[in-house]
Amino acid sequence: MRNRAYQLTGLFLIVVLIVTGCSSMQAGRATPDAGRTKNVIVIIGDGMGPEQIGLLLSYARQAPNTVIKDRRTVFDRMMDDGGVMGFSLTYPYDRLVVDSAASGTQMATGQFAGSEMIGADKDGNPVETVLEKAIKTGRSTGLISDTRLTHATPAAFASHQPHRNLENEIAVDMLNAGPDVMLSGGLRYWIPQEANDKESAVYKELEQMTQGSVKIKSKRKDSRNLLVEARDKGYSLAFNRSQMDAAQGRLLGLFAYSAMPDGIKVTHSQDSPDRTIPTLKEMSAKAIEVLSKNDKGFFLMIEAGMIDWAAHYNDTGLMLHEMMRLNETVEYVLDWAENRDDTLVIVTADHTTGGFGISYNAKDLPQGRRLPGSLFQESEYKPGYNFGNPAVLDKIYSQKLSYGDIFYGNFDSLPKDAQTPAKLAEIVNAHTEFAISEDQAATILATEENPYFTEGHSYLGTKVVPKMGSTGAFFVYQTDDNRQNLLAREVAADQMVVWNTGAHTATPVLVFATGSPEATAPFGKVMHHTQLGQIVIEAILNQ
Repeated sequence: MRNRAYQLTGLFLIVVLIVTGCSSMQAGRATPDAGRTKNVIVIIGDGMGPEQIGLLLSYARQAPNTVIKDRRTVFDRMMDDGGVMGFSLTYPYDRLVVDSAASGTQMATGQFAGSEMIGADKDGNPVETVLEKAIKTGRSTGLISDTRLTHATPAAFASHQPHRNLENEIAVDMLNAGPDVMLSGGLRYWIPQEANDKESAVYKELEQMTQGSVKIKSKRKDSRNLLVEARDKGYSLAFNRSQMDAAQGRLLGLFAYSAMPDGIKVTHSQDSPDRTIPTLKEMSAKAIEVLSKNDKGFFLMIEAGMIDWAAHYNDTGLMLHEMMRLNETVEYVLDWAENRDDTLVIVTADHTTGGFGISYNAKDLPQGRRLPGSLFQESEYKPGYNFGNPAVLDKIYSQKLSYGDIFYGNFDSLPKDAQTPAKLAEIVNAHTEFAISEDQAATILATEENPYFTEGHSYLGTKVVPKMGSTGAFFVYQTDDNRQNLLAREVAADQMVVWNTGAHTATPVLVFATGSPEATAPFGKVMHHTQLGQIVIEAILNQ
């Protein structure tokens, strides 16, 4: 990792809050009550720091063949349309760096939380969340994520547990909390353990219910079928796009066994007539369609969660595609909220991930060339470093597979004796524009005894791990996952990027807000995520 280069990219992490007036919003929109905040939509770009936004902006403005219309991102649009921008610190109680559970909790409750807690204060007491408060005001509520419904960020808005990993318990909490719309992945925490027997009645019932759209396998340790319980509570159930589109009223949609498809897969499949899994944008549109029927308004949290996952693995191409998914989702929300004074839109993030940046370097130094200007009549123009050709951004976007799919979906599926450096180089070179040599592939596949081995730890409990070198302490997911980070190192100079960590950083995140001047004014400052949460709660309570 070439971390000493000066980083060029900056701009930030995203949560979108949209207080959207939803009194009669059907095909046409009734004019909302002036100045009244009825509906709140929070869009959280998980792991999306200044660096991630900077990558999207660079791609939009500089890539020769960008696919972003008019080279204008949603961040440009929000600010051009009179939005407000602020900064927010994310640290949890008594620590420097936050995880998604504590950060989501701080945004959801307005109170400091301890690391890895869900819906609790710093002492471990349950705290009522903004979603739960919204229900008490008579608003409709919803949670959307492209990871798992029970993952840390959505869980923080509708659950209260001592640790984020208690996803079976989180699922029960969420069902009891009763958001009107819940759309995401993670079926495995909602179906009984008996579903693991393919000959069981419950397995066959689930096969019919899901129409074969989702892998049926449970991680529950009991016989509770939360899908049946949800149906008894009045939820329609959806497991594919057509079921979601047809659903009316309260809705629980679970479209994947675990996480939903990554951004590269979505890019390549979204125009396919055979696609069964909805996109983040489509889930968000469905949620707004359902929730906006409530004359009292609604609260909706939308998470673009896989920006964080891409950044953990230092996968620049995938991260750009994930940013594109967020961009199109926020674009839809802004279209819906346009000209509505009752709608507040806030875009921020829970934290930053990866320590990413676009950087100049010493590889492939430029050749001298003549310039027509008077200062160069007797000398060549020859910068001393490679400051980067913007065409590299098109090459980054053209990546065909995520690094995870390169390893787990391709390389690891080969017979052991075929898992060679030469074969890895062949797979990488077939699916990315940044070729690696056999020697580089060997470096990626090298292993060592784990210098941070911790018996029983979910990630540090493996004795032999990919060889990360002197910065290994910051690449905490010390399983075969770290091969992805090693691949990122090998192509970093060609991509003109640097990555500093496989974990989160304490970099402040940006907060964007659009809406009425009264609603957006509190966001134009330096704040902490507990303050951000308090502002959102006040918007919900001040009807």
